[in-house]
Amino acid sequence: MLLDQLKRIVGPSGWTSDPVELAPHLTEWRGAYRGNTPLMVAPRSTPEVAQVVRACAEAGTAVVPQGGNTGLCGGAIPDISGSQILLSLARLNRIRAVDPEDFSMVAEAGCVLADIQSRARAAGRLFPLSLAAEGSCQIGGNLSTNAGGTNVLKYGTAREQALGLEVVLADGTVWDGLRCLRKDTAGYDLKQLFIGAEGTLGIITAACLRLYPLPSDLHTAMLAVPSAGAAVAMLAALRSGLADQVYAFELISDRALQFVLRHIPGTRSPFAETSPWYVLVECAAARGPDHLHSVLMTMIDLGHARDAVIAGNDREAGEFWRLRHSISEAQKSEGASLKHDISVPVGRIGDFIEAAEIAVESIVPAIRVVAFGHVGDGNVHFNISQPSGAPTRQFDQRCTALSDAVYAVTRSFGGSISAEHGIGQAKRHLLRQHKSESELRLMRTVKQALDPDNILNPGKVL
Repeated sequence: MLLDQLKRIVGPSGWTSDPVELAPHLTEWRGAYRGNTPLMVAPRSTPEVAQVVRACAEAGTAVVPQGGNTGLCGGAIPDISGSQILLSLARLNRIRAVDPEDFSMVAEAGCVLADIQSRARAAGRLFPLSLAAEGSCQIGGNLSTNAGGTNVLKYGTAREQALGLEVVLADGTVWDGLRCLRKDTAGYDLKQLFIGAEGTLGIITAACLRLYPLPSDLHTAMLAVPSAGAAVAMLAALRSGLADQVYAFELISDRALQFVLRHIPGTRSPFAETSPWYVLVECAAARGPDHLHSVLMTMIDLGHARDAVIAGNDREAGEFWRLRHSISEAQKSEGASLKHDISVPVGRIGDFIEAAEIAVESIVPAIRVVAFGHVGDGNVHFNISQPSGAPTRQFDQRCTALSDAVYAVTRSFGGSISAEHGIGQAKRHLLRQHKSESELRLMRTVKQALDPDNILNPGKVL
């Protein structure tokens, strides 16, 4: 029997069918998706992952890989049939090697992102991928969704941080592409097939990651800005004024900030007066804080900002970042919500937000838009909270119309419906509207070639 075979492969401590232990693995972070499984296995090595996948392939049983389960699109949740095996990568959590001179690290898929950051820092290096869930998300999931985060402006997405991969394919074969090379033009760059594929083409078990020098003279500041459009103009001016040493540039609406101040204990606004928008900036000022102060004052003189506060120490910088990272948590306390992970050309962010607000308010006039995002890479989290005091059922009835309106505006701006969260099962039905038939045909061809029996994470992406 397959279940007994899988239990033997992973050993007594590598599986569970206990409903209580399974519960947190069978629901998405927001509770929007729930599934069932007869068994969750947690292999402790790549050979064990390969044996599990091979056994499932021979039995014609689907496998759903899961990392930290911090995603927002249901991509790591099995379906409700109870027939799919859930494969947790949490026990593949060894950092196999750190090479400071090569600026590289080899880490297994179950390594928590914050632990990877810490190990890099201990070696005098930086691993730049950073996002709100970094204390629990895993690097395999980050790569499988091509996660973005706050440092994309300077370093790029997760895709840019991967030099090589180790992947278990749909038949249980292990592809060893774990090479820490910066230059390799010998044929197709196969690792790119699996980054962003959400476990539908292969299961990432380890990665060679790119490290960087630790930045020096980093400073954190918050600015109050009159509009999202002004923030975009300010980013361009800051990049010029600081020799392109802007590491993060986060846009926060006043509504998002007020939600955080209302629901997250110990938070406070850096400003005495409210502003429609705020920007959180992390940058390097090689010529010291006085130069940074001068540049920020220039932003105010140009009308890009109304006020600016520079963090005086690491504690204050941490408080600023806590405001940004707490937005999603705070929004949960305001009732039902819709999440839209949008990207548009950077220069059109202000226009997009304005147009999208008009579109959703025409459907539900009292709707509360909670917009924030990574301005430097064009990524806007255009989230919507239900009207204050209104029944959740009424909001739920309008969700489809609201999302359709947001995505229609996104299309009109030449944008994408998924900037960094992935497709999962949440946006699968939308791909036909946003991808050409030739693109979809190519995606299906790749899926058919690598997973002809649809064993790996079926029902996700395509």
